[in-house]
Amino acid sequence: MIGAIAGDVIGSVYEAVNNKSLFFPLFSPYSRFTDDTVLTVAVAHAILNGKPYLESIRIFGQKYPNAGFGGHFYDWLFSETPQPYNSWGNGAAMRVSPVGFAFDTLDKVLEEAEKSAEISHNHPEGVKGAQAIAAAVFLARRGKGKEDIRGEITGRFGYNLDRTVDEIRPGYAFDVSCQGSVPEAIIAFLDSECFEDAIRQAISLGGDSDTIACMAGAMAQAYYGGVPKDIVAGVRSRLPKEFLEVIDAFERVYGLP
Repeated sequence: MIGAIAGDVIGSVYEAVNNKSLFFPLFSPYSRFTDDTVLTVAVAHAILNGKPYLESIRIFGQKYPNAGFGGHFYDWLFSETPQPYNSWGNGAAMRVSPVGFAFDTLDKVLEEAEKSAEISHNHPEGVKGAQAIAAAVFLARRGKGKEDIRGEITGRFGYNLDRTVDEIRPGYAFDVSCQGSVPEAIIAFLDSECFEDAIRQAISLGGDSDTIACMAGAMAQAYYGGVPKDIVAGVRSRLPKEFLEVIDAFERVYGLP
C-alpha cells in the first residue's frame, strides 16, 4: 500500500497545476499526503483490526478534516447518520488498494472491494471502479502478466484499455469520475517500465493527478515487487506516526514487498 501512498504524495503538487510531461521532480517542499492516503490507511486499519470499513474511515477522516475531501464526502464524514450518496466518483477506488493485497481469492477481493465502496460510493460505477483497482492489484500481486491483467479487467468491467498514455494525454482533463479516471490509471500502470515510471506516466496525464497516481502506484507496487527505497524514504518522512504504524503492521502481516 505504500505504492498507493507514494502516488498520492508525489502527485499532490500537480493536481492544481497539472504537469503534462514525464519529467518533473518527484518531491518538493510542498509534497504532502492528501485524502487518498488518509483513506487508504483507514481501509488497511479496518482490515488489520477486523473493523467495519465505515467505522475506520470515519475515525481517520475526522482526524484529518483538511486533507482535501470532496464536499459530499466531507458531509458524509461528519454526518450523525452517514448514508451512501450514490457517488460514481473515484473516492472508493483511490482507497481500496489494501483489499487487493490482503485477500487470497479474486472473488473475496471483489466482495471486500464492494463492501469498502458501498458505504459511501454505492453508484454502480463507484463500486466498479473500486473493484477494478482491487482486482488489478490482486492479479499483479499474484504474478499475472500485463496482458492478462488488461484482458481480465477489460472483460470483467468493460473498460477500454486499448489506449496508451501518449494517446490520452493531449486531450485529457480533470475528471473525478471512476469511468473517467480508473481506466486511465490502469493504462498508466500498463504502459510503465518500473514503479517510478508508473507514477510519472500517471501524473503526466494531468487531471486528478494525485488520485490517478495513487491508483497506478498500488498496481505498480504489486507488479514490480515493491517501491524503490529512496521513494519510500521520501514518502515516510511526510507521514504522521500513526499512519506509519498502520503501514508497517499491514506490510508485516500481509508480507508486502
